[in-house]
Amino acid sequence: MTVRPVPVTSVPRWDDEADVVIAGYGIAGAAAAVEAAHCGAEVLVLERTGSWGGAAAMAGGFIYLGGGTALQKACGFEDSVDNMAAFLNVAMGPGADADRIADYCAGSVAHFDWLVQCGVPFKAEFFSEPGWEPMGDHGLMYSGGENSFPFNTIASPAPRGHVPQMSNKKQGEASAGYMLMKPLVETAQAASARALYDVRVQALVVDADRRAVGIRARRYGAELFIRARHGIVLATGSFAYNDAMVAQYAPRIAGRPAASVEQHDGQAIRMAQALGADLAHMDATEVAIFIDPQQLVRGILVNGRGQRYVAEDTYPGRVGQLTLYHQDNTAYLIIDSDAQDEAMASWSPRLMMRPASWVCETVAELEAEIGLAPGSLQATIAAYNDGAARGEDPLLHKKREWLRPIGSPVGAIDLRESTGGFTLGGLRTSLDAEVLDVDGSPIHGLFAAGRSAAGLAAWGYASGISLGDGSFYGRRAGRSAAR
Repeated sequence: MTVRPVPVTSVPRWDDEADVVIAGYGIAGAAAAVEAAHCGAEVLVLERTGSWGGAAAMAGGFIYLGGGTALQKACGFEDSVDNMAAFLNVAMGPGADADRIADYCAGSVAHFDWLVQCGVPFKAEFFSEPGWEPMGDHGLMYSGGENSFPFNTIASPAPRGHVPQMSNKKQGEASAGYMLMKPLVETAQAASARALYDVRVQALVVDADRRAVGIRARRYGAELFIRARHGIVLATGSFAYNDAMVAQYAPRIAGRPAASVEQHDGQAIRMAQALGADLAHMDATEVAIFIDPQQLVRGILVNGRGQRYVAEDTYPGRVGQLTLYHQDNTAYLIIDSDAQDEAMASWSPRLMMRPASWVCETVAELEAEIGLAPGSLQATIAAYNDGAARGEDPLLHKKREWLRPIGSPVGAIDLRESTGGFTLGGLRTSLDAEVLDVDGSPIHGLFAAGRSAAGLAAWGYASGISLGDGSFYGRRAGRSAAR
């Protein structure tokens, strides 16, 4: 079915209408619905599946916030807007939008307060262990490598991974993302926002001035035309599950989508493109490496040349990205038996705990088993052990607490092809969430947020950025559309 805009003159009828029509009921759509409704607009949300939630409801629930939130203060951490921005300007990678980062950081404390007002619960307890997410119902955690090199030399480390409280959380079964979405949806419903489910949006309806005035969609095989009296918000997620778009824009993650849902097919992006919308960061991706951080920090990660290339105690998403893009997706975690036993006994969900692929008595034997160049791994481990014995890592600056010489027996975990990712690019938008066309002008009546839009992240990431800027700019989109 074509995504080309439908002239309003050819619309046979309006099957439904509202002041603000939102496509997608994930984090960005829910935030947009709340704000638009609170502005007095009649709101209708169109959701492709049978229920609200999207990828957000299945996520770990991190919302990247800082600058001195009440939760940070309650857990004993100092932060400031400038300190947060200093970190994000580096961590979000080359091409990150400094104006957008400054805008987000300046509004971060108020955004946290808004979430609390909407009923999102946070427990004032800090989780200090390495991990993809807290094991319990802790509310705060480092989620972007803020306390690791080189970021700890650029900005004062402060944890900014804010996690909604979920007392019965079970990793892999129920997540804190649900406890983020549920209060927002209930707040939207209390403000009289309506929702239609099992609706697949297909194209925008436009008037003679190219203003977006409605959506053509399908529901149960029937064609629907939904009128938007004030504005349309596109919030249907990324293009990670659109094979053609991934092959065109982000081919290195083709066949390995992660942290996305099948509904992330890029439909909203294509609909807006057909109206002349501009795109940004379409080649950028976040990449996870499928290994437990409790194992990562206790070993050393080497590439196909037997050399270290990243501090093992940094954000695992950074490790994954560097592995896929700069090490030909080839990595081996070298870890001795004592460190492996410690990791296995740690407070961890064990979803990504990996057994050793090879175990040998000597490094020379392990090097041969893996198939590395003779002497390469031996030289790497000798240098690492020499520094670790002094409590130093002069090459990559891993924190002292994780430095311990690698002993015997020694093993290696094969992490080749152990990465997966999701796309970060999308529609170019203004700070008011207006979709911009290729000459930089707003497309009237059209707004976007969440992974349908290019947000804070370019070629870098921190857990919670998607839920953070999705909800933050979802609110902006709702307010702008209501106007």
